[in-house]
Amino acid sequence: MNKKQPKDNKNKECWAVYVLRCADTSLYTGVTTDVTRRVRQHNGELVGGARYTRARRPVCVVYEETWGSRAEACRREAEIKALTRADKLALFT
Repeated sequence: MNKKQPKDNKNKECWAVYVLRCADTSLYTGVTTDVTRRVRQHNGELVGGARYTRARRPVCVVYEETWGSRAEACRREAEIKALTRADKLALFT
């Protein structure tokens, strides 16, 4: 009776790690399930942007990766945040 049910991949939520370039040229890294919505939040079009980006608008996406789970995306976010600015720039230039 302990049979595992096959996972239904149709409803699997994709997570994205993204890097934004702010108006002051600083970089911001985050995770989300909807990058478009999140950028709108960061730019003040929708409620919920990060405090860091509030004073550095407008922001634009310069890099994005998709992952199968939140845990994987958060691990990658931590890796990217640990990079130097030069290494972050090398991801997308």
